[in-house]
Amino acid sequence: MNTGELVELGQQLRVDSVRAAAAAGSGHPTSSMSAADLVAVLFARHFRYDFDRPDHPANDRFVLSKGHASPLMYATFKAAGAIDDEELLTFRENGSRLEGHPTPRRLPWVETATGSLGQGLPVGVGIALAGKRPARADHRVWVLCGDSELAEGSIWEAAEQAAYEHLDNLTAIVDVNRLGQRGPTRHGHDLDAYARRFQAFGWHTVEVNGHDVDAVDRAYGEALSTKGQPTAILARTLKGKGVEAVQDREGLHGKPLPEAEEAIAELGGPRDLRIRVAQPPADGAPPAPHTGHLELPRWDKGEEVATRNAFGEALTALGTARGDVVVLDGEVGDSTRAEAFAKEHPERYFECYIAEQQMVAAAVGMATRGRVPYAATFAAFLTRAHDFVRMASISGSGINLVGSHAGVAIGQDGPSQMGLEDLAMMRAVHGSTVLYPCDANQTARLVAAMADLDGIRYLRTSRGASPVIYGPDEEFPVGGSKVLRSSDRDRLTLVAAGVTVPEALAAAEALAGEGVAVRVIDLYSVKPVDRETLRTAAEETGCLMTVEDHHPEGGLGDAVAEAFDDGRPVPRLVRLGVRTMPGSASPDEQLHAAGIDAESIAAAGRLLVGEAIVS
Repeated sequence: MNTGELVELGQQLRVDSVRAAAAAGSGHPTSSMSAADLVAVLFARHFRYDFDRPDHPANDRFVLSKGHASPLMYATFKAAGAIDDEELLTFRENGSRLEGHPTPRRLPWVETATGSLGQGLPVGVGIALAGKRPARADHRVWVLCGDSELAEGSIWEAAEQAAYEHLDNLTAIVDVNRLGQRGPTRHGHDLDAYARRFQAFGWHTVEVNGHDVDAVDRAYGEALSTKGQPTAILARTLKGKGVEAVQDREGLHGKPLPEAEEAIAELGGPRDLRIRVAQPPADGAPPAPHTGHLELPRWDKGEEVATRNAFGEALTALGTARGDVVVLDGEVGDSTRAEAFAKEHPERYFECYIAEQQMVAAAVGMATRGRVPYAATFAAFLTRAHDFVRMASISGSGINLVGSHAGVAIGQDGPSQMGLEDLAMMRAVHGSTVLYPCDANQTARLVAAMADLDGIRYLRTSRGASPVIYGPDEEFPVGGSKVLRSSDRDRLTLVAAGVTVPEALAAAEALAGEGVAVRVIDLYSVKPVDRETLRTAAEETGCLMTVEDHHPEGGLGDAVAEAFDDGRPVPRLVRLGVRTMPGSASPDEQLHAAGIDAESIAAAGRLLVGEAIVS
């Protein structure tokens, strides 16, 4: 397209954004109008993409970080011939693919769900990283950001990671339109303020008039020719550009234009220009990752092994068998034991440092490129990235998260390091899988199983050594459990997971010596939960006691209770968990203080059985 056609294309994208929002009676047309020229030039002149093959490995990638500007994205898809005008006008309707904020669940050309601001650039960093190593791919990542979201700390986590990794295949396009939701942004139209920040992190920057299509075209060319560092194009634009009644005016964010027909006429009326988006290079795909036979590590019964150690060894073995496995660390790889993978597969190990939001976002980005990411840190620190986990679920992303140092069992480090909310957090995520192994062989099997699951997968590991109670050939299906003790005389069922499994077994042994038969269930799959085994135990023993190294809210006890949410009679259910704020103490002292060690479990069991006899 020549300059005149690019100008007309920008106007078309504005008109169609206005039309879509008017048809819906809601939306963000003014935020779309400011960036229309930026997107018009990108797709007409520089973007390489096969809309018939959205999974083509050599496709460029476009991430709309300012997800509320979805009318602009949909208008662009129409101009590229991916959707038609009829579908464009279904924007925000029930059942439409064109949601208020775009998601890849509905549209194959959308890379990631956006709308929670500050996430598009971090995910874009992950996509760009996947294009750098282990094998370099010939694709570029373009991320359209809004100026308001640059207040988010996650943007600057991404900026530092991108510069550290020399991601010259990444370009951030910042639509500096001066206005946020409630009024002016912090820096307004001060492009230099944004440039100084990006430059401080090591980015190449270009300042440009975002409505001068020739200047924008040159800026994109400069980004393409810049080597060794990412580029930020800082474009001065006007919100609501082209319509006098709304242009650069406050109070119009998130609203359709008040006089849509007049606005469309002022913009020159509807057009039907078509973009011929350049095709990706046929030979731009990296070689497919290798696959081979998986040989998991094995431990003998009775050995003392920390599940975090088993995780590191199993993950390394998985990486040897599968070249699509990548690992991301939050600068705690020596503690989580993820560093074992780094020693064997350094080209697939990504250090994100203490930037948990960027770590999870990078995992999401890598998953879009066919990688199987495992992101590991302390369970407590994953809470910082919960919004990224939530948005990953909305994207339908398949990522593996591993939280170590869970619960009071970590000992002397104290409550700031103890993951005591992580099971609740991860169980609440839509479509998630939550696993909590108790021994080394179980851990290894579950690490391998996670790779082939869908959605968000979470594995909880422990710091201290625990006895190996399962043989290396034991199977642990997701959604299952293991009944470790049972008889037809059982009067109580102990339900445990992770560190409380050996404690429950010891308590059961002590009670058996007193003539009280107790069933023990290892509920290693916290979500989905083994409903049938729990229901059978409830029918046969009359009472369930859950024991968890976690706060009572949202953890193992709640998972067990939900096994009886179908209207059937609910059994007697007693929950032991961490109900006080722990301090510093040894692991054994911590478990005892929380009332979840063998002695406390046995004492609670005696009370329950005694009450049952009295009643």
